[in-house]
Amino acid sequence: MVRSVMPGEFDAWVELWDGYNAFYGRHGPTALPSEITRTTWQRFFDAYEPLHCLIAERDGQLLGLAHYIFHRSTIQIAPTCYLQDLFTGVSARGRGVGRALIEAVYDRARSANCGRVYWHTHETNLQAMRLYETVAERSGFIVYRKAL
Repeated sequence: MVRSVMPGEFDAWVELWDGYNAFYGRHGPTALPSEITRTTWQRFFDAYEPLHCLIAERDGQLLGLAHYIFHRSTIQIAPTCYLQDLFTGVSARGRGVGRALIEAVYDRARSANCGRVYWHTHETNLQAMRLYETVAERSGFIVYRKAL
């Protein structure tokens, strides 16, 4: 089952969040500051924030998460949905959890009248890319960034 995360689920969510960050090398000395984790968590429950969190759950255990953001765009009038983070625990991979989370984000985006959902992944994330190729089209764009 996929649903919105609830305020009392911080400990279970942060376990997935830590797994996600470790997957991308943000652990140990390069871990995110706890202030970022706490602020991210609080934003999910602030009605004025465009950041949302869905979780996949089975038998009371959280298996995966999806964080998504609604924002404006210069190329369409309807809002856009950015799927910022998608993660499933190791034991849940290959069992349809990622697909269910993506489809739930699509449903939320449709309900918000979004014209598009998009996301990025690392070029080495081949297992996830096999799923992504079945649920979306690759845009061909390359991401550039500069830390400030």
